Amino acid sequence: MAEVPGTLEGWFALHDFRKLDWARWKAVGAQEKAAILEEAVAFLNNAEKAADAPEGSSACYAIVGHKSDLMFLHLRPTLEQLGAIERAFNQTRLADFTTQTYSYVSVTELSLYEAYARGGSEDAAELAKSPFVQKRLKPQIPDMPYICFYPMNKKRGEVQNWYAAGMEERRLMMREHATTGRKYHDQITQMITGSTGLDDWEWGVTLFAVDALPIKKLVYEMRFDEVTAKYGEFGEFQVGTRVTPAKLPEILG
Repeated sequence: MAEVPGTLEGWFALHDFRKLDWARWKAVGAQEKAAILEEAVAFLNNAEKAADAPEGSSACYAIVGHKSDLMFLHLRPTLEQLGAIERAFNQTRLADFTTQTYSYVSVTELSLYEAYARGGSEDAAELAKSPFVQKRLKPQIPDMPYICFYPMNKKRGEVQNWYAAGMEERRLMMREHATTGRKYHDQITQMITGSTGLDDWEWGVTLFAVDALPIKKLVYEMRFDEVTAKYGEFGEFQVGTRVTPAKLPEILG
């Protein structure tokens, strides 16, 4: 039996993708549209401040391409609080003009072998308090203009099966993978969330970037890492730009 690596978990995450009904939206009068947007701006302001929970983080993004128009990213301590912030948007009038094209539910995750390597302690209680672990489990959404999100699995095929590989083999491959990622540390911040048992994929990867092109270069370079070349399976990619509450009326017109 392959050894099961332990994990530490933090905040729950919701990637909430929305498509706007532009035909209906364009038919709304200017005064009514302004009132709808004022309500939406107030919602987003409160979400970003985590006014609905003891702690957390939220942000909105304009998605480029046909898959979605907006993405709301919410991080909250409990699943109940995550559901509450989703329903809070659904109760706004702007939500009446949107459909939820996709959503992803997960929780921030850190493997124990990475936590031991970077957290500076072998004691689990002390380890959880370390700045590195806290930053990974309770991340504040960075103030970066670009975002890319995609879900992924590790293969469980008859020939290549990640879950049948030995612990040391997996550790070495993930170490190589992390080395590739660190080349881009000044351009990209990565958030890994686990979703086994919570959604259809095993992990969600969210990349926050200072420019769009490093996202492409990082993902391409990682394809050559052994762990990705042998075991990586990916869902749809969605990319977009940060929308502050004040900018929402400009984006939606």
